[in-house]
Amino acid sequence: MQLICITKEQPVQNEATKIQFLLENGVDILHLRKPAFSEKELSALLSEIESRFYLRIVLHDHFHLTSHFPVGGIHLNQRNNRIPLPYNGRISRSCHSIAEIAEKNQVYEYQFLSPIFDSISKNGYRAGFSKKELTDASRKGIINPKIIALGGITPEHILRLKPYSFGGVAVLGYLWNDTDTDNEIKTKISHLRSALNQIKQPCYNS
Repeated sequence: MQLICITKEQPVQNEATKIQFLLENGVDILHLRKPAFSEKELSALLSEIESRFYLRIVLHDHFHLTSHFPVGGIHLNQRNNRIPLPYNGRISRSCHSIAEIAEKNQVYEYQFLSPIFDSISKNGYRAGFSKKELTDASRKGIINPKIIALGGITPEHILRLKPYSFGGVAVLGYLWNDTDTDNEIKTKISHLRSALNQIKQPCYNS
């Protein structure tokens, strides 16, 4: 199962170094989400990241920067919901309902579904789906390995995803505590990985 990390909206001290640290220590893909950054600011941040990491980085903003930085993909959301032309790279998107992810569209490499649990990074952003809704969507194949669980993800919550068919998780608040040391972050990633390794795709009877 994939472990995806989403950046904080706000600037972070030594952010390029922290992004590289996450990708070197168990995070598969990093989503660079900086809605308030100008093109110049986002370009400057990307320039500080070693090019060997670019294929594992996905942009949420300023998609035209893909012509300057060979990143791994772009991510569509309510703010940026159109695919730039010409663009032939990988595409993902955010969804907030079962109906959205049920749309048969092969364009997307994967899709986020949120909020699965109460958000850590957004106060008052509560879980949006019942156990029955998630179970039914899994049985119908709507939730499948191309759907990524987002919202309140912790190792304990990952284990609660076991009855469903998600292909991975996207983490934000759990990995961006400003007081965490490098060793604490590595331990958190290890715990996330351990929880993911305990999940097996369920088999449903027809």
